[in-house]
Amino acid sequence: MAKKVAVLAVNPVNGFGLFQYLEAFFENGISYKVFAVSSTKEIKTNSGITLFADDVIANLKGHEDEFDAMVFSCGDAIPQFAQHAGEAYNQDLMAVIAAFGQKGKIMIGHCAAAMLFDMAGAVDGKTVAVHPLAKPAIQKGKATDNKSEIDGNIYTAQDENSVWTMMPQVLAALK
Repeated sequence: MAKKVAVLAVNPVNGFGLFQYLEAFFENGISYKVFAVSSTKEIKTNSGITLFADDVIANLKGHEDEFDAMVFSCGDAIPQFAQHAGEAYNQDLMAVIAAFGQKGKIMIGHCAAAMLFDMAGAVDGKTVAVHPLAKPAIQKGKATDNKSEIDGNIYTAQDENSVWTMMPQVLAALK
């Protein structure tokens, strides 16, 4: 039986990255629910398209056991996170990432995902792919220059243009 995936979409989210995951999951019969990393379900893509997520991150916190895996779909995550780090939804984001990490669940993401996974203590000693500008921020994991990395339960891609390089292994793990 396919695993159930919580997809975390920042505001604004990179639509290209987000829809690669959603299309692949839909086409492969993998159940998912999209959570906006926001105080409302309404988010935008980097290009300004309005999207409505299934729920908000606050409603995932404490319910991580309902999901087998998590995807962090990046966008303008780091500038937005830095500007709004004290907001409840960003605090919930970090708590959810930490909970998935502590439970050893499958964690998938691209761009700055590995950096947030690292900040939450979820990649200690693991090899990750991360956006080149975020590479110096990896403290507990080992950042590479590879397009994608799979290390145990951690699946990371350097950016939205390299998500496809790990997608066959992601789908195999989720089926």
